[in-house]
Amino acid sequence: MHVQISLFDGFDPLDVIAPYEVLYAGGTASEGAVTVELASAEGPREVISGTGGLVLRATAALDPERADMILVPGASGRVGEPGEVPEEEAGTGEWKQSEFIPVLLGRTLTTELPALLKQAMDAPDVTVATVCGGSLVLAMAGLLEGRHATTHHTGLDMLDATGAHAVRARVVDDGDLITGAGVTSGLDLGLYLLEREVGPRIAHAVEELFAYERRGTIWRAKGPTPATF
Repeated sequence: MHVQISLFDGFDPLDVIAPYEVLYAGGTASEGAVTVELASAEGPREVISGTGGLVLRATAALDPERADMILVPGASGRVGEPGEVPEEEAGTGEWKQSEFIPVLLGRTLTTELPALLKQAMDAPDVTVATVCGGSLVLAMAGLLEGRHATTHHTGLDMLDATGAHAVRARVVDDGDLITGAGVTSGLDLGLYLLEREVGPRIAHAVEELFAYERRGTIWRAKGPTPATF
């Protein structure tokens, strides 16, 4: 399984590093059954995160024909007070530090990323995964209508408004779409991906190595609908 993690200007570093380290360790534990690299829609380049100007290097072009899985992180920026309105519309103007997160996410719509993600979503042999606001990138591009997904708790209403079925869960498995909630859910998502794609023994070995126990039940659209408590 070859995984590409997509970087874009203003990405959240932990959304990227947490699953990257888990998947990389899973590749080591499985003697190469998993490989992972950082990529961008523009190709190899230095990509500036939304956290203090931290830079990561994309070493490849995002390519759904090369990847078995594409993972999309969220953005790091201003959350704002309830009801506070961004100074500019999402997707307009030049990128800069400390912008509102919806503006940073919306700016990805002006790049080649949405077209590449649509190609991945349409490919029957490619899985798309997201961490935190990464699902909102897909949703804002019109790619999640009717799909079950999660995101950071502050973005669930926005996710629901795009036509997706927003689920308040740590990780949501909707077949070829797997989404994680808040920032640290990238650890849980990465471990679940290892369990699902390589097996529980590999996932457990990485869990022990990182001294971290997965949180939450993996939500799937299976079984009876719960009664109201």
